[in-house]
Formats: sequence, C-alpha cells, structure tokens
Amino acid sequence: MKDIQIAASLLSADFGRLAEELKALELAGAEIIHLDVMDGHYVPNLSFGFPVIKRVRELTDLPLDVHLMVTNPAMCIEPLSEIGVQWISFHQECDYHAHRLVNFIRNKGIKAGLALNPAVPVHSLVAILAELDFVLLMSVNPGFSGQSFISSILKKCKVLKSHIENAKLDTLIEIDGGVNNENSAALIEAGADILVSASYIFSSADYGAAIRNLRSEGKK
Repeated sequence: MKDIQIAASLLSADFGRLAEELKALELAGAEIIHLDVMDGHYVPNLSFGFPVIKRVRELTDLPLDVHLMVTNPAMCIEPLSEIGVQWISFHQECDYHAHRLVNFIRNKGIKAGLALNPAVPVHSLVAILAELDFVLLMSVNPGFSGQSFISSILKKCKVLKSHIENAKLDTLIEIDGGVNNENSAALIEAGADILVSASYIFSSADYGAAIRNLRSEGKK
C-alpha cells in the first residue's frame, strides 16, 4: 500500500490560535500545510495573503503548499519564493502562458502544480503534464470550506492517473474539497497521493485521530 500524504488546510483553523493549531497538526501527523489564497475575484471570497503565510512559515517547519485561487498568479510567485514555500499550484486559465509560469516556479526550486476545477476536463493539461510535479483536483467548487464532496471526481482522478501511468511520469495527484473518512478509501483507490482536508480535521476533537482515519480508511 502506497504512502498517502495528508495536507491540513488552514482555511478552517482558528487563526486566533495559529501557533497552537500548527503545533497540534505537527503532533497529529500532518505532512503538509495547505494554504488557500483567494482574491475575491477568481473566487467570491477572500482568505489571507503574504503576511499570514510568512507567519505560518515562521511557526512550522512542515512544507507549505499554496493553492493560488487568484486571477494574477504570476505576481505571487516571487513573494512566495522569498517566504520559503515548497509547493505552488494555480489555475491555468488564469495565466495566458501557463507553461512558462510552471517552469518559472520550478526554477525557484518549488514544486509546481496546476489546479483543475470540477468542470475542467483532465485533457486540458495533458500537453503540460510532464512538466508538473503534481495536479490538484478540486472536488468542490473553490472558494469556501465545508462544502460537500463531488463524487464525479473519482472518475476524473482515475482518468488522470491513467494518463500519468501511460506516460511513465511521477506526477502526484492531490485532492481538495470535502475529503473525509467516508471517501478517502475511494480516492486513494482512484489514484490520489495527497488528501487535503480542512473542516474534517479541524472539526474533530482529536486531529490525530482524524488524520489516522483518512489514512486507515484508505488501507481497508
């Protein structure tokens, strides 16, 4: 059974207790901290910007995975690189030259990924798949935490996994949106490598148990 990485999304965290939340996630076994950056344009919500991400970087040594839900992702790369994030994904429809931006990110020593909304087909990124370190499949429409999982993502994940295997690539598949212990097994079976979870983890009285459940459900 492959190792599944759990990325805890801070969107549902208590920001009044940010240091404590991050420490609790480390102790609970999260491998990655997922950060959703929203601009109020690409998605109808605002989240947080560079000052908060910088503070998160100061408070944890876990890898930071930034999902850019913004209309101008190219403007974010230099500041995020200076902060020291390890993963960046963006939506290719938000940049006219996605290939160039992907390689700009990778040349900074950062893992680069493209994010696909539920209505965006997998074939839209086949031409650039070999350049990607990971693909972020959204299993909800982005912009808000706590939404219900869209089950059609399972077929989409299988299709993407098939493309990756046929091309003999190491590209990882990350799933974000409504992920919990009721769907983690199916997602892992469909080919997911990284499960992003926000409300499922943070609504639990025991973060460690929630993270273990995400993994253990996938091993049954």
